[in-house]
Amino acid sequence: MTKHIFMDKLLDGVEVGWKPLREVCEFQNGFSFKSSLFKDTGLPIIRIANIDGKNIDLTDTKYFDPSDYRENTKNYKVKKGDILVAMSGATTGKIGYYNYNSTAYLNQRVGKFLPNVKFLNNRYLYHFLLSRVEEIYILAGGGAQPNLSSNKLMEKLHIPIPCLDNPEKSLEIQAEIVRILDTFTELTAELTAELTARKKQYNYYREQLLTFGDDVPMAKLGEIAIKTYSGATPLANKFEYYNDGTIPWLRTQEVRFADIISTDIKITPYALSNTAVKWVPENCVIIAISGATAGRSAINKIPLTTNQHCLCLEIDDKKAMYRYVFHWVCNKYEDLKSLGQGARLDLNSTIIKKYPIPLPPLEEQERIVNILDKFDTLTTSITEGLPREIELRQKQYEYYRNMLLSFPKEGV
Repeated sequence: MTKHIFMDKLLDGVEVGWKPLREVCEFQNGFSFKSSLFKDTGLPIIRIANIDGKNIDLTDTKYFDPSDYRENTKNYKVKKGDILVAMSGATTGKIGYYNYNSTAYLNQRVGKFLPNVKFLNNRYLYHFLLSRVEEIYILAGGGAQPNLSSNKLMEKLHIPIPCLDNPEKSLEIQAEIVRILDTFTELTAELTAELTARKKQYNYYREQLLTFGDDVPMAKLGEIAIKTYSGATPLANKFEYYNDGTIPWLRTQEVRFADIISTDIKITPYALSNTAVKWVPENCVIIAISGATAGRSAINKIPLTTNQHCLCLEIDDKKAMYRYVFHWVCNKYEDLKSLGQGARLDLNSTIIKKYPIPLPPLEEQERIVNILDKFDTLTTSITEGLPREIELRQKQYEYYRNMLLSFPKEGV
C-alpha cells in the first residue's frame, strides 16, 4: 500500500490542520535544584543527563530532601507517561518518555509537555516530538551552546491535528497512528531488554573467565606489545588536511568497546605527510586516554590513524592473543579509569604500559576468547547480533513514523 493510499484511508477524507503547540499543549519548566544539596537517597531528580533521546533513564540519579528548600517542589512532579525535553547543552531537543511508576521531580533546563487531552493524544505528541528533534535543536540556536526557550518552542513548533472541527474523530485518528507506531517501539523495547540481559550475562562470564589463581604469570601491557602508537589532530582550518580525505582518522568518542570498521572523519595523504599522524596497523588494542572517554577500548579491524588521545598497542602474538588483551582491558575499564590524573582524569602511555595482565597459555587464551567473542558479537556487533536487529527495527519505526506524520502543511 502506497503512502498516499494508506493516509487517505486513515484520514477518511478529513482535513488536517497545523497548530502552534501552545494552542493544544502547555509547558512546564523545571526547578533549580542545587547540586550542592544533591543526596544519595531521597526524592529522585530528573536531569538533562537522564534523557536518552527516547526515554528517561534513572540509572544515574541524584536525589533531594524537600526540607532543604523553602519553595514548594510539589509543583515539579513527574509521573508515569510524562514527556520531557532537554533544553540546553549537547543533548538539546532530545525527548524522554517517563515510564516509571514512582514520582520524580523536574530539574532546571528540563521541560515537561502538558497536552490538552481534549484535543491531543499524549503518545501522539510523543511520536511527533521524536520526529522533530532536529527542528527543536535549530530553534535552540544550534551551535556549541544551544539554549531552548520554552516560549519560542511552543510558538514556533507546529503540530498536525487531523479533523480539527471534530475532536472526537481527531482523537480516534491519533489513537490509530499511536497504535501502529507503538507496535514498533514495543518490539524495539523487547529487543533492548533482551540486550540488557545478555550484557549482564556477558559481564558475569567475562569476570569468571578472567579471574585467575596465583599460578598464572603476570606481565605488563607494555611487555606484550611489539610497538605502541599514538597520533595527532590535523588543524581543522587546513582545508588540504580534510578535503576529499580517504585515510580513516579515529577520535576517542568512537572508541566504544567494539571493533572499529570505519571512522566518522577521513584525512588526506597530505595531512599524513605533514603532521604527527601515523598509520596504525589493523588488530591493535586501542585505549582512549583522555577526558570522559579515558579507559574505553576497541580493536581496529582496518588500518587507520588516530588523534593524540588514543594509545594503540600492537600485541606480540607469541605472548598474547590481541582479542584476549582486548577482553581483559574491557573488563578492567573501571579500574583503568580510576587511575586517571589531573582535573580531566587523563591516562597516559606510562600508566597503560605498566598496567598488569595475567598471561595463561595461548591455548587457554584462545578458549576464553572463543567464549567471550560469541557474547561480544551478540551484544555489540552492528553487523549482526541484537544491536543490528534493534537498528533495523528503529529504521522501520522511523519509516512509518515519517509516513504517518507527514501531513500537507498549508498556511504555516
